[in-house]
Amino acid sequence: MGRIFVVELEGRAYKCKFCDTHLALADDLVSRAFHCHRGKAFLFNNAVNVTVGEKEERLMLSGMHTVADVFCCSCGQIVGWKYEVAHERSQKYKEGKFVLERGRIVDSIESEFFIDTQTGCSDSEDAQV
Repeated sequence: MGRIFVVELEGRAYKCKFCDTHLALADDLVSRAFHCHRGKAFLFNNAVNVTVGEKEERLMLSGMHTVADVFCCSCGQIVGWKYEVAHERSQKYKEGKFVLERGRIVDSIESEFFIDTQTGCSDSEDAQV
């Protein structure tokens, strides 16, 4: 296996939950109304830093599709799938697009603003110690 070159995206991006590798730009988000067996999923026009697996026929809620699982190129975790072929005319808009599972990605905005929710003492309590 050779050296992995990772693309750093400019702007608001969605990243791999497991290793923080950039996967897609928020500007490429098409829909948040997708679902998978693990929960919610987002449809994107493009994705980077992914490896596309073998094509397979899969029966989805919207009909039969030829899809390929996509994996983070840095950590190897499955992060979603790519629509290769939609067999129904009404689903053709999905072809070539990527679905990233919400539970496997993080929004770069959300991860930058971590809020510590642990209980602790206030500043005035610190001064009395």
